[in-house]
Amino acid sequence: MKFQDKLQALRKEKGLSQEKLAEAIGVSRQAVAKWEVGQSYPEINKLVALSNYFGVSVDKFVKDYDDENCTYQYSKQQSCANEEIIDFLCRAKKSTYAGRGVEGTSSRPNSHDFYYEEGNLKYIDTYLGGEKFSGEEAMWYDNFPFWSMNYIGRVIADDFSGDFLKECLLLVPKEYPYRGPLIYRNGQYSYHCVVNGEFEWFNGYEEIFYNDTKVYECIFHGGCVI
Repeated sequence: MKFQDKLQALRKEKGLSQEKLAEAIGVSRQAVAKWEVGQSYPEINKLVALSNYFGVSVDKFVKDYDDENCTYQYSKQQSCANEEIIDFLCRAKKSTYAGRGVEGTSSRPNSHDFYYEEGNLKYIDTYLGGEKFSGEEAMWYDNFPFWSMNYIGRVIADDFSGDFLKECLLLVPKEYPYRGPLIYRNGQYSYHCVVNGEFEWFNGYEEIFYNDTKVYECIFHGGCVI
């Protein structure tokens, strides 16, 4: 079931009109109407508000499940993920950019590169830019690439904190080993991350708010490359 279908079903289950739901969430009725027909998607703070209002986790709200979909069944059978791989990826992330690891040799002019290895497994994170950036994380087994994730993001307000972003990325969960946790708060900062799909094929985005102001955003996608 897709997000728009879940939203409409939950609203009707509570006996709410679009107007009443919009009032509760703090948006216009037109916004709710567009969400329910798939013309637009709520920003992360509104998604969190919907999650809290209906008592449904953000993860379950945004993920599309279709057990009869043959592509989904195939991807589960051909998985490139296992516990060893996930654990390695989380350790690699915590030991490199998020953990203030030392940058390695640039692979491209003015690129920032981080390397991490354990036995046959290798991880490289390389990105370009600063306040506006793009990059790729990838893993190899015996120098054969099998997984990658591309990302692009930007700082959009002065109150952004790079230290807070690293703090969030250090909390990378094994359930979603891509960026930070689904929701994390510390003082006036809040971090939200939404993920769609599985390890083999996924996309998502993350945002940071300072009080009610969005100060940072990043989108990412990736999967297996075998």
